[in-house]
This record gives sequence, structure tokens and C-alpha cells, in this order.
Amino acid sequence: MAFLDRTARTLLLAELVSGMGKTFSYIFKRRVTVNYPYEKGPLSPRFRGEHALRRYPNGEERCIACKLCEAICPAQAITIEAEPREDGSRRTTRYDIDMTKCIYCGFCEEACPVDAIVEGPNFEFATETRAELLYDKQRLLDNGERWEKEIAARLAADAPYR
Repeated sequence: MAFLDRTARTLLLAELVSGMGKTFSYIFKRRVTVNYPYEKGPLSPRFRGEHALRRYPNGEERCIACKLCEAICPAQAITIEAEPREDGSRRTTRYDIDMTKCIYCGFCEEACPVDAIVEGPNFEFATETRAELLYDKQRLLDNGERWEKEIAARLAADAPYR
């Protein structure tokens, strides 16, 4: 009996017909694929991408050189040097992140008391050389200025859960 069933399914192409039926049913459904370079899917407010240093609305750097981010970084990817200013506050003279070492854990962002270092929304930062992944203070500040609106919206959306 099993032989006859198998023979009938083979002659009637049952698997092929059921596969074509399944394919035909998906023709009229909404597409789920994303045409990546031109379309991008939504990002979570907790997404951790490329790092950025933020500024206050008056243009002053947020970083107070407390070095908590450097101390908590498990990969030891952050290097900070600081000096006091004339008004007695401390500011960084050097803030470097080696992105080849970074594991994107977000500890630096969580440790910062003034939300100076954040991980921004950018996940497209492929480079041709390793040297391009050594971020200095100026590049981090430029990233912060470029994505300030997105970063502020993300931090505001995540604030009730922090």
C-alpha cells in the first residue's frame, strides 16, 4: 500500500504542486524583505552603534574627565588625558577610542554621569584600514554633532528604564 501511495505522489507531482501553491499564496502578501542600502529597518532605542561625544546646547563639551568610562571599559579601548582649566573644572585634552578593541558593551555610556559618551545610531562605518578605526576626540565630537537629534531622542525614549 505504501508503494502505491509513493508512486501516486510521484506521478502526480504532489510535492511540486504543494510547493507552487505555497509560493503562489505569498505573491499577494506584504513583502517582508528590506532592500538594505536604500531602505533601513527600525532601530531600537537601546541600539549600540558608533561612539560619539556630546556637547551641551551652548556648545561646551559634556565630558568632565572623570575617567569612569576608561576605568569600566572591559576591552581597555578608551584612553583619556585631562588637564584643569582656568575656572577650576577639568576637561579632556585627549579622548581616544580604539574601535578595533571595542566590544560595544555600552558600559562606557552607562558609567558616564553627564551622558557625554554615547553609542549612536550609526552601524555603517566600515573602513579600508585599521588606522581609520582609531577615533580621536575631534572625530567623536563630530559624530556627536552629526547625530545629536537622534541621540537625544533615543536617550529620552530610554530614560524611564534607566
